[in-house]
Amino acid sequence: MPRLIVVRATWDPEAQVWVAESEDVPGLVTEAESIQALEAKLPNLIQDLLESEEDGGPTIELPVQIISSASPRLRSGNSFFNRQWRRDVTGKRN
Repeated sequence: MPRLIVVRATWDPEAQVWVAESEDVPGLVTEAESIQALEAKLPNLIQDLLESEEDGGPTIELPVQIISSASPRLRSGNSFFNRQWRRDVTGKRN
């Protein structure tokens, strides 16, 4: 059974792109504006990187799993929410 290639994609809010890396594919670092664009880009990139390591063996299909994470932030003007959040963070009542 072929090994699973795990790609981790993290949203970079400053650059407004998804950055993808994988410990399973040495040298894999790329970015794209959307997860869909990343999914379209990865197969060829992974194939190119793996072929550069190969010794001419047979072609096989490899499963790829993309694990994505983003940490969006919001601003709240709601005074109840702000007091509750401060209490949760500091442990003190306001």
